Amino acid sequence: MAQPLVKKDDDRDDEADYSPFLGIEKGAVLQEARVFNDPQLDPRRCSQVITKLLYLLNQGETFTKTEATEVFFSVTKLFQSRDIGLRRMVYLMIKELSPSADEVIIVTSSLMKDMTSKTDMYRANAIRVLCRITEGTLLTQIERYLKQAIVDKNPVVASAALVSGIHLLQTNPEIVKRWSNEVQEAVQSRAALVQFHALGLLHQRSKGVHGHSNLQIRQNDRLAVSKLVTSLTRGTVRSPLAQCLLIRYTSQVIRESAASTQAGDRPFYDFLEGCLRHKAEMVIFEAARAITELSGVTTRELTPAITVLQLFLSSSKPVLRFAAVRTLNKVAMTHPMAVTNCNIDMESLISDQNRSIATLAITTLLKTGNESSVDRLMKQITNFMSDIADEFKIVVVEAIRSLCLKFPLKYRSLMNFLSNILREEGGFEYKKAIIDSIVILIRDIPEAKESGLLHLCEFIEDCEFTYLSTQILHFLGIEGPKTSDPSKYIRYIYNRVHLENATVRASAVSTLAKFGAMVDSLKPRIFVLLRRCLFDSDDEVRDRATLYLNTLGGDGSVVETDKDVKDFLFGSLDLPLVNLETSLKNYEPSEEPFDINSVPREIKAQPLAEKKGPSKKPAGLAALPTAPATTVDAYEKLLSSIPEFVDFGKLFKSSAPVELTEAETEYSVNVVKHIFDSHIVFQYNCTNTIPEQLLEHVTVIVEASEAEEFSQVVSKPVSSLPYDTPGQIFMAFEKLEGVPAVGKFSNMLRFTVKEVDPSTGEAEEDGVEDEYQLEDLEVVAADYMLKVGVSNFRNAWESMGADCERVDEYGLGPRESLAAAVSAVINLLGMQPCEGTEVVPSNSRSHTCLLSGVYMGNVRVLVRIAFGIDGPKDVAMKLAVRSEDESVSDAIHEIVASG
Repeated sequence: MAQPLVKKDDDRDDEADYSPFLGIEKGAVLQEARVFNDPQLDPRRCSQVITKLLYLLNQGETFTKTEATEVFFSVTKLFQSRDIGLRRMVYLMIKELSPSADEVIIVTSSLMKDMTSKTDMYRANAIRVLCRITEGTLLTQIERYLKQAIVDKNPVVASAALVSGIHLLQTNPEIVKRWSNEVQEAVQSRAALVQFHALGLLHQRSKGVHGHSNLQIRQNDRLAVSKLVTSLTRGTVRSPLAQCLLIRYTSQVIRESAASTQAGDRPFYDFLEGCLRHKAEMVIFEAARAITELSGVTTRELTPAITVLQLFLSSSKPVLRFAAVRTLNKVAMTHPMAVTNCNIDMESLISDQNRSIATLAITTLLKTGNESSVDRLMKQITNFMSDIADEFKIVVVEAIRSLCLKFPLKYRSLMNFLSNILREEGGFEYKKAIIDSIVILIRDIPEAKESGLLHLCEFIEDCEFTYLSTQILHFLGIEGPKTSDPSKYIRYIYNRVHLENATVRASAVSTLAKFGAMVDSLKPRIFVLLRRCLFDSDDEVRDRATLYLNTLGGDGSVVETDKDVKDFLFGSLDLPLVNLETSLKNYEPSEEPFDINSVPREIKAQPLAEKKGPSKKPAGLAALPTAPATTVDAYEKLLSSIPEFVDFGKLFKSSAPVELTEAETEYSVNVVKHIFDSHIVFQYNCTNTIPEQLLEHVTVIVEASEAEEFSQVVSKPVSSLPYDTPGQIFMAFEKLEGVPAVGKFSNMLRFTVKEVDPSTGEAEEDGVEDEYQLEDLEVVAADYMLKVGVSNFRNAWESMGADCERVDEYGLGPRESLAAAVSAVINLLGMQPCEGTEVVPSNSRSHTCLLSGVYMGNVRVLVRIAFGIDGPKDVAMKLAVRSEDESVSDAIHEIVASG
């Protein structure tokens, strides 16, 4: 795929990237492809068109069957040209199009002719293409030519045949296994690349025997690879590339045999050590890295590897310096003492022009340095910090934190360093990393507490991040009262009440109250300050000040604060804040006060959150506050209060309300669909809009004739529905567990009408039964999908892996526009568009849409759809789905196929 072109001498920030393929359209390029049919071929023009076609294919553009066939047949006509450059492009195009079996026959004769050509370039490329597009029967016919190519004198031809053999092992292993003699001969080749590819093919052939159990496969693999390594380590592998490959295979054998060999009896170690004396730098480094990564490696075994890496540290080549210092950085995590001999060389790398090398050198020195070298390192790092980006600074800060915990007596110099860089310019993540480090040092090193707290106090005097200010104030409230002189922090805290925004002011009021509650001698002064806060312009600040004054005792005398008050104000809440917020919202004011014991203490599951691995960083300040209670939480609370629904399990999703009546009708009814694993609950929200009527015994008659997979199990009517007072009717249906059943439900509102006297507001005793027809309600596939976005789709897609990927192509028929087709598919799947891909540029004939969601059962799903206009208005699409469960990937395709 072509890369954007950039002028090397210009600043990338000032010079916009330029791509020669900007704005190209598939339809226009297909029109240009007609030049392939010209009687007088223009090789340069044809090559340019093929380049554009290859670009479209690599960008995920989908060609319909007709388009692909037309392009393929047009490209085959270019074999009549003798231009070598154009012929190479033709080979690439045929490989990318991957023609079907009936189309391959058309081009086979031309490729076989090229495979026996006298032009080496034709032969090499023809072999690659033939092996890529042909089936087993044709491969048997050309096997003789492939064997000859493996031992060909031209290394390009030999390499092409060997690489093709590696690919064929996945589809036709029985053919490749018959090439043993030729491949063994290629291993002895003098051509570096041929030897490299031959060794790779030999290793692949040694792996896996089809038709055996997993255990047999592993045993056969291990024995075959061990035998291969044994034979080659005794021979002469000349190619540095092949030697690196052999070192990796040797490491594999050492790892797999570690469990069955005695300690100290490590096979092939002498071979690895011998490679440290090879003349090629890549071989030396590969051997050194392999030794350092051996499990249970001893200091004696490490020493020769560390020695050669130390020599690389002073190399004139940046890549060698980087490779060496990165490997030593990893070794320092497990064997810091083994790396100490390299410290002098690494200190010289602190001033290296390559900032990556300098950062790795710094962090390695911080891991391996001794107590006496700390001060010297700090001086060198101070000059270095201003020249690197925040992401590198964070790495250095974390290394300094580890060093301080390792040498607690050096906390003064390290704390001063952290406080100095805290006052410098930097982003939020960088500042947070520094503050986290200071907090951890205060917690773990008692002697560092007072100086660390003062550094934090000075920082909030000029802090631009509200989150950091509030977290520091909270920490001050915990640790400040425990110091020898708590009063010295009061000035810094009270300054925040005058100089900051409402969020920080409220946090400062809470911190002042903590000092008043914990330090009795400060209580009178704290009360004076809190009383001043009663006149703040913000409600939250005033409310907090009022609460603390009344709870702590408003007279402000020097008396001990009651233990219950301390526990109430500053103790652990012992219940989830989201649950508390939901309960407070549902509380209706009455004579009975709110009872905090009524708040559920179980932590709600959060299916909307992306799965993240556990953090390896030490915990510093608290994590970012959780999101407020959502509508789903309110629905879940409501449903859990109804005994009939308690056994339905965890609520997966609640839909947006669906209107079943038109606006300004006698009765207003909408419905919310609540999805459970084996049930679905319809919540009909009904409002009587006629003042002269009272509705009683209100229910909904639901007919599920077009929803055969559902059976009604619960009906909860409303006993009375006065004017303008909403009421809820619940109907529950059972379905097969985990099955995304769909269907249509007809709805009839049935009730008893009683006339209401407008003057007295009393209803008549007798009523009349009546019915009101509602709109039909559909349960669709999108109801079983939660819209959940991802911040970086590409990373999420790659981390999901291709194990559960399903790809297929669909025709959507005529559509008004490409945007209408994209919108229809998004609505059908009910997923969250990512990175703004739901917006289709005007006049575009192709578009790629990225979607993310969580399917029923809390299974994450990612979808990549490539749309294209086929013909006047027909739209085709290629749908790729990745999920954590292959059955879910299949289900998404079934939804599209049936939609």
